[in-house]
Amino acid sequence: MSTLSDLVHSQGRLTDVDVEWLHRLAGDGQLLADLASADIVIWIETADASFTAVTHSRPSGAATLFYRDIVGEKVRPQWRTQVHAAFESAEIVDSSSPDWFEETPTRVRAVPIIRGSGDDRVVVGVLTRHTNLGEARMPSRQQISFDECANDLFRMISSGEFPDLAAPTAPRRGAPRAADGLIRIDVDGITTFASPNALSAFNRMGFDDELEGESLAEVTTRIVPPSRQVDESLPVVVTGRAPWRTDMEARGVTVSLRAIPLKDHGTRIGAIVLCRDVSELRHQEQELITKDATIREIHHRVKNNLQTVASLLRIQARRTHSDEARDALTQAMRRVESIAVVHDTLASGLAQTVDFDEVFDRVLKLVAEVAAAPNTRARTQREGRFGVLPSEYATPLALALTEVVTNAVEHGLAGQEGVVSIEAFRTAESLRVIVSDTGHGLPEGRVGQGLGTQIIRTLIQGELSGSIEWKGAEGEGTEVVIEIPLRWIKA
Repeated sequence: MSTLSDLVHSQGRLTDVDVEWLHRLAGDGQLLADLASADIVIWIETADASFTAVTHSRPSGAATLFYRDIVGEKVRPQWRTQVHAAFESAEIVDSSSPDWFEETPTRVRAVPIIRGSGDDRVVVGVLTRHTNLGEARMPSRQQISFDECANDLFRMISSGEFPDLAAPTAPRRGAPRAADGLIRIDVDGITTFASPNALSAFNRMGFDDELEGESLAEVTTRIVPPSRQVDESLPVVVTGRAPWRTDMEARGVTVSLRAIPLKDHGTRIGAIVLCRDVSELRHQEQELITKDATIREIHHRVKNNLQTVASLLRIQARRTHSDEARDALTQAMRRVESIAVVHDTLASGLAQTVDFDEVFDRVLKLVAEVAAAPNTRARTQREGRFGVLPSEYATPLALALTEVVTNAVEHGLAGQEGVVSIEAFRTAESLRVIVSDTGHGLPEGRVGQGLGTQIIRTLIQGELSGSIEWKGAEGEGTEVVIEIPLRWIKA
């Protein structure tokens, strides 16, 4: 299905600011549908002077008229004149008599979507409200209040006062909806209506009286303990002075609040305050934060422990008198440090993935000690990108490549000057790495059977389900080709 951006940009008639305006309004489509108990559709003008639906929101607490999405469809003949009139006149146009849609009586309101004011006013589209009259019944006080709020917002849309681009975007998980709780306050901050769910949320925080007739700011002041640190935006939200969002907490209950100031031609007349009990959601978020912090701390401690082990191996290598033992300890130290690099990278972020290019660049520095051996001058160069890998891939691959590059320097370039080249080729299905050197090559064309070679085979073939191949002949350098399947990893 096409996205709002795809549909809007395909028309090529709106500016980026217009598109952003439509995105903001579409984000509140569900709120408008729930307040109006009607289907809400946003239309934009096409090149042929017709209109195409770009968003469609169904009401949560009422019957929908459209059981199939009409996004992407042209405006239907019975609405065309009304939609066109609202677009051309920049005024709200109501249907003069009930409109029939698939044998269901409906009432349609067309609201011009205005951006800007004065000489900068631009009509960027039309919003239609489709009310199902077949489900009509005696409205409750809540529905009447909801409908009044919807009409205020429709009027603000037609005068360029809603949505507000200054409002925060990307709402936190658990953003309040109309059905969760709605409070309407006047220009002085006095509550004129509070839905039952809104009253229940405040009751759970310790307010035992009625909200209506009370100053919402004073109520929150009485509820929130003086010792608790309060979000500085809370007074702005509960007085309805700015389109903002915040949380308030009391008695172990957390309620998310969102204020929508109501205006009439630039004059503030009150506000809608949506509220939702998000105690469980915030508790889950806190658990995730704690879990992430614990995982980072574990990786940090593992890295520290591995570095301690590496330091002990280095000390032992310096004190041993056997050249063979010293080489074995030095190689063990380097292997431990290469694993520590992966854990150090994991400790710096939340995700259990690593940018392996960063890891490998740090691993190459470990090989520099070997490259500085007497009579050996090795230069390393890397081409291509490894990309992001899960930690379970990163650790064995880092260790295996450390062994391969170390072998290339120690054995391939021993006593001479040369280059070790590492090339990485990443696709959606596999990672291919080629390590080549300009050194001595494989004696008699055969691969050695030492511990390093065994470690490489075990890591690549056993842990990564990959393949490894050595190529080259004596005097012609060596090329090692590693291929690892990435069936569960995005490229």
